[in-house]
Amino acid sequence: MGENRARIFKFNYITVMEERINQIFLENRELLAKIDVSSRIAEAAEMLVECFRNGGKVLICGNGGSMAEAEHFSGELVARFRRERRGLPAITLGSNAAVLSAWSNDYDYRTALAREVEALGNSGDVLIVMSTSGNSANVIEAVKMAKHRSMKVIGFLGEGGALREMADVVLAVPSGNTPRIQEIHLIMVHIISELIEEKI
Repeated sequence: MGENRARIFKFNYITVMEERINQIFLENRELLAKIDVSSRIAEAAEMLVECFRNGGKVLICGNGGSMAEAEHFSGELVARFRRERRGLPAITLGSNAAVLSAWSNDYDYRTALAREVEALGNSGDVLIVMSTSGNSANVIEAVKMAKHRSMKVIGFLGEGGALREMADVVLAVPSGNTPRIQEIHLIMVHIISELIEEKI
């Protein structure tokens, strides 16, 4: 009897998990159907191609999962996505622990990314920011510094936030659900990486 109960419980639990998995896939499909950013994705890819062709570099930043996606994007550019080609200069801001901790300890974390933009960014370079809220204080400061350095800004964002008004190209996911936004951002990262490789 106990064994049968355990089997039934396991069956029900797996069924519940499958339903949730299908719901997550459905949420992604519905979001993808709502998004109309193909022209802006093409604009972002062209901006990056022009930057690389002119000898510029790309700085990328975010927090938490968005920082992991920033590192992922840097990896696609510096290493490669699908094709054999030259390495493309891309740097993930905040990934140097010594720089990040030194500045944050001596001054404050809010301006740590901006300090890296000041040190590394030049006119003709591009800053890519990833923020699901669009209101990350340290990312906003990085954008302000990028503008001061005459850099262009591409924003991978959610449905709102101050960064929407600050980026030159906005790639927004119309949702407040952080995991779903990040999942769609990764699709965009892969599309842009592929478009860049086709042109470089």
